[in-house]
Formats: sequence, structure tokens, C-alpha cells
Amino acid sequence: MTTDLDIARSIALRPITAIASVADIPADAIIPYGRHKAKIDFDYIDSLADRPNGALVLVAGISPTPAGEGKTTTSIGLGDALAASGAKTMIALREPSLGPCFGQKGGATGGGYAQIAPMEEINLHFTGDFHAITSANNLLAAMLDNHIYWGNALEIDARRISHRRAIDMNDRALRETVLSLGAGANGAAREQKFDITVASEVMAIFCLSKNLADLQDRLARMVIAERRDGSPITPANLNAVGAMTALLRDALQPNLVQTLYGTPALVHGGPFANIAHGCNSVMATTTALKLADIVVTEAGFGADLGGEKFLDIKCRQTGLKPACAVVVATLRALKMHGGIARADLGQENPSAVRDGAANLRRHVAAMRAFGLPTLVAINGFLSDTDAERTALRSALAADGITPIFCTHWADGPAGAAELASAVRTAIADKSTNFEFLYPDNLSLAEKLRIIVRRIYGGADIALSDRAEKQIARFERAGFGHLPVCVAKTQYSFTADPTQRGAPSGFTLPIRELRLSAGAGFVVALAGEVMTMPGLPRIPAAEAVGLDAAGHITGLF
Repeated sequence: MTTDLDIARSIALRPITAIASVADIPADAIIPYGRHKAKIDFDYIDSLADRPNGALVLVAGISPTPAGEGKTTTSIGLGDALAASGAKTMIALREPSLGPCFGQKGGATGGGYAQIAPMEEINLHFTGDFHAITSANNLLAAMLDNHIYWGNALEIDARRISHRRAIDMNDRALRETVLSLGAGANGAAREQKFDITVASEVMAIFCLSKNLADLQDRLARMVIAERRDGSPITPANLNAVGAMTALLRDALQPNLVQTLYGTPALVHGGPFANIAHGCNSVMATTTALKLADIVVTEAGFGADLGGEKFLDIKCRQTGLKPACAVVVATLRALKMHGGIARADLGQENPSAVRDGAANLRRHVAAMRAFGLPTLVAINGFLSDTDAERTALRSALAADGITPIFCTHWADGPAGAAELASAVRTAIADKSTNFEFLYPDNLSLAEKLRIIVRRIYGGADIALSDRAEKQIARFERAGFGHLPVCVAKTQYSFTADPTQRGAPSGFTLPIRELRLSAGAGFVVALAGEVMTMPGLPRIPAAEAVGLDAAGHITGLF
């Protein structure tokens, strides 16, 4: 069987200098990392400030299923198709995390003939950005503990340390740990929780920073602990900001790579959308907008998660305004949302497609709630049938949605030509009436209610006693104006991952909130969602290795 990795290796990539030339980036403005990837120099990015922005296309998905949706694949296929149509195009995506790469989901470089490359390098260490973010995060943790050990002049209350160590790996054993066991030379023992790196505030800050100065300012504003009198402790109090910024300096330069068809792509930053804000870096998005007429970017998971956060958090902080949105689905996934088991997805079932379309319709409604023209792309599988396509058209017609069926996985740019044409028409129409879902001056609880009611289709929120106290404390401290970032299961509009389709009238339980003062939002954890995932029973890592020639095998 031909794999995505086989396809990626079958196509000769162009030198990264040639890809830079396609984007009109001069050779002296890139910093090569080998033959096929490079970073873009800060000085060159600064020189682009007076250029007009291109049009921004936001790609989101339905609630993900084990059947697969192909949102990244569609983003890449759309970008290639736009480029093939003559539009000067760039793609802006997130970097893959090692957690899902070695866990259950696999990599995040697309698939078939809609991939970014070099696939192995992007999915593994890439240019070291995630290592830099992990190191900066953990340096801060070490300096915090070190300060306490050497006398605690700031009178930090060890019971009120909110900053967590991080690692870019699924490791459930680190969810609850105890530090400093042993003799007193190790410091005073205390409990410590780990986050996966992509859920850390340092990752969020990295992705939302406009430049190095903004990065440094945001790091300085992090609230990482409290004194015994309840006043906040920040990295600035520990003189940690300079060293953290030094570790992150080179990483903040966006990474330039290519698709299999030579379309330039900026792949940079990678917060998850279920437990973080789910968008690639502001640096990459804004740079791409200066270099291209059309930029295709992706928000993680469904429109209810990454899509909402892209618009309510990233756009709110940067002034970005997408020209249109694309919601991606597959007929197989819609059948799962219609109640069909994974083992039976290969069988024709128009009725299940019709039932599952309710999930797709709600995600489209979520994007329309922001005033965005919204297209629907159906990522095709060989098992799809005409009867199922007809059923979907019928199910969507009442909402004025005409699905566009795509075959970019198998056919490359030609398979997304109709989608590219529809996107260009939507951009030219200039009918966007973009607005945020809620104003800044609402309470944190009311912002959560609006998201639940207008995006998820629920009725209300249920705040735990702890969450109510945290909201009151954050609002007293002056953080009530911040947007909220809901951390919940990606598999459902509810907090229950088994509730597929489009359930309505439910109550979303909010168990706790976390302040991300440097990133500029408040995280609300719903249900049992974890910020440190675990590996599945059979992790993907078991299939990864090297062949006799030293080539990596088993990545997908």
C-alpha cells in the first residue's frame, strides 16, 4: 500500500531558495535549515510593514472523528489549487506536536498529494521551535523554585504557584507529580502538574506575539504565582524574562517550507485547539499576508474550537479579519455523527449522512455567527457514493449551503479547483461583515454562556464552586475584560466525547479557570478535559523506526 510518506518521498522537492523566490523573498532574507526549510529574518519581516495585506481564508472543520476529516490536507490542497489558478498564494499552518505524532492522531503535514514537506522533519524536530518553547517554560519553573530555595525574598506562597512545567509528549504519569523529594538540598517538597508544551502559556504567548518586543512584554506579564498577601508574581519579578526571550529569539522567526507542488508555506507555532487557542503564530500569518494575495490558514479541530478561538482571540488581539471561512468534512465522518460504527463506514448509507449533517450545519452556523461567508468542502474518499452526495446536498439545502466535493488527496491541485474558484469568488464579493461574538466588557461567565449558546448549541454553563471563586478573583484583579478560551473535548459540542452529532439544550460544566495574563485570555476547563494527554493502548510510536538505509518509517 502506498503511504503518505511514500508519496512525499516520490516527489523531488525544490531548494528552499527557489521557494523563497516564488514568494519574492530575497535569498539574503532567509536562514536555511538544511536544503528544504528556512527561517525568515526579522529585519526583512520589518521591511514589509507598509505593504498591503492579502485576503485571509480560514479553514476549520467539523467535530473530529476516528473516520478522519482531512482539514490540514484540505488547507494544503486549497492553497495548491489557488496557486495553480494564478493567485499568488501562501499557506500558514501550525507545527505538529510530538504528542499526537507518537500517540494516536499521527503527524500534521497533510496527506496524499496535498502535503507540506519535508514531511519527516516537520513532524519531528523541524527547526527546534518546540524545544525552545519547552526550555523557556522550564527555565522559568527552575528559576521560580530556585528563588524559593535561596530564601524566598519575594515571599512566594508555594501553595499558590500556578506555573507548570511542560514537555512536548503525551505522558499521563506527569499529570500529578511531587517535586523535591529526598534531602533538604533538593528544596521543599510540593505537588507539581505538567502540561504538554502546546497547552503552555509560553506557547500561547509565542503564537500571539507580534514581534520580539511584544514577546518580551507578554512574558513579563505572566502571572505564575502569588505572594502570601495574594499579590501576583511574574517572570519580571524573578529577572527571568531576558533569558526566556533569548531562548525564544531564533524560534520566533517563521519557518518557510513548501507543498509537494511548490507552494510556499509558513509553518510556525502549534497550540492545540481543544486545550489551547489552536492557531499558528501571528508572526507567520501577518508575514504571509504581506507576501501573498491570498493566505490559507487553518484553525485546529472544529469551527467550535479552533475557529471560534481564531476569531475571538487571535483576531481580537491583532486586527486580522478573514475574507471567508471553509468548513471541512468527509462523508465518512458525517456517517459517524449519524450513528454508524467505524467498522461499517465503508457501506453506503445516505440516511446516516443526512443525520450526521446536523454536526456540519452547526459548524457552518458557528462561522456565520461572526459574519463570515462560509463554504463547505467535502474531502473525498474512494468509498463515497453518488447517493450519499445527493443526501448531503439535500440535508444542507435548507441552510443555503452547497457542498463542494474535492479530491485533492488523490488528484492534487486539480482535485480542489472548484473549491479554489469558490474561494476566489467569495473574496471578490467582499461581503464579509465580521464581528466578534461578544464585547470585552461582558463578565467572564457571560462570555462563556454566549459561546455555549451561539456556537455549541447548548443552554447554559454550570460553574463549580472553585470556578465561581476564580472568576470573582480574576475580575477583581482587573482581568474580566479578557476573552475566554474554552478547553473541552474536541469530539463533541458538549463536554462528553461520546455525544456525537449536534446535541442541543445541554449544560456545559466548567470545573476551573486558569489565567493566561501574558497570552491575554482566560482558560475555562470543561468537564474532564486534560492539559496533559496520555498515550493510547497502542501508540503510533510503536510503528516508527528506520529501514536498512536509515530512512524513517512508520510516520503518518
